[in-house]
Amino acid sequence: MQVKKRVFLIIASFFLLSPVLANDKLEMTEYMIPSDTPGISLYVRNKHPVGMKKFSNEKTVLYVHGSTYPAETAFDLSLGGTSWMEYIASKGYDVWLVDIRGYGKSTRPAEMDQPAEQNAPIVRTNVAVRDVSSAVDYILKKRNINKMNLLGWSWGTTMMGKFTAENNAKVNKLVLYAPQWLRQGGAPLTDKGGDLPAYRVVSIADTKSRWLNGVPESAKASLIPAGWFEKWSEATFETDPWGKTQNPKKLRAPNGTVQDAREFWTAGKPVYAPQDIRVPVMLVHAEWDADLPSYMLYEYFTKLENAPYKIMLQISEGTHTIIMEKNRMLMFRGVQEFLDTSFKPEQ
Repeated sequence: MQVKKRVFLIIASFFLLSPVLANDKLEMTEYMIPSDTPGISLYVRNKHPVGMKKFSNEKTVLYVHGSTYPAETAFDLSLGGTSWMEYIASKGYDVWLVDIRGYGKSTRPAEMDQPAEQNAPIVRTNVAVRDVSSAVDYILKKRNINKMNLLGWSWGTTMMGKFTAENNAKVNKLVLYAPQWLRQGGAPLTDKGGDLPAYRVVSIADTKSRWLNGVPESAKASLIPAGWFEKWSEATFETDPWGKTQNPKKLRAPNGTVQDAREFWTAGKPVYAPQDIRVPVMLVHAEWDADLPSYMLYEYFTKLENAPYKIMLQISEGTHTIIMEKNRMLMFRGVQEFLDTSFKPEQ
């Protein structure tokens, strides 16, 4: 009777997709949770050590993706025997990821099933932050904790930074990998100019070219270990129900983030104030990042005036996508030390 009651409560609050063992040490569960918009559900994935029953503010992490690709095919793609999600979980953490609406396994807004030119850019940053908020509140309630660590990549740093600035009490520590900040001339690599439709369509060839932008010719051949790009692109382009039927495969990505870049980041108008962040912060960046260059990192760092402490990690021989490159462990280990360490300034 007790088991039946528990199952009923689960079904009433979310759709449970599949609890499975990720490997012999980690357990994975997938959920579809409600957003704040009727008809829009968000995909979240969880991994933690098998048998883990106690959860804490300090050892709970939520990751969110950037502006083009979903969370699970970067954060939880096993390369070289592990993913970043599994690496963190193996250290005794309860680790989550979320796909914002329009990405991965989350609901795609109705505009994405219409010709792109018929609608204005969809999934602006304010909408994405609401989706992050839905995921955070769901996890906090489910684990009976009151705050957690947040980790964002690229556009995800804007989501997590803005959310934290508005909800410091819900955040333990903040990790921003390739932080977005005001752009000094030019447009982002995702902006091809002209009128912006609701979404854009990218190809695998486009992706490889963007990935290697800014990398010295002598380093391109050895930057990505053999087979890693192919494994990632296959997994990523399978997440679009329409795109995977195309030949060659395509991927649709909402253009809200590109519209925000035009109205805010390239116009000298921040989407939020880093000065409002009052939790420990780590910024991570790689030297060949052409999407969000180093000057953004340095400028953003100076704005974190009210963080109890802040750390900047700049990694050599890496791009915007160092998460899947030969030097990724420098990032994994650096971030892990930040998460693991309880730091207090000496008196």
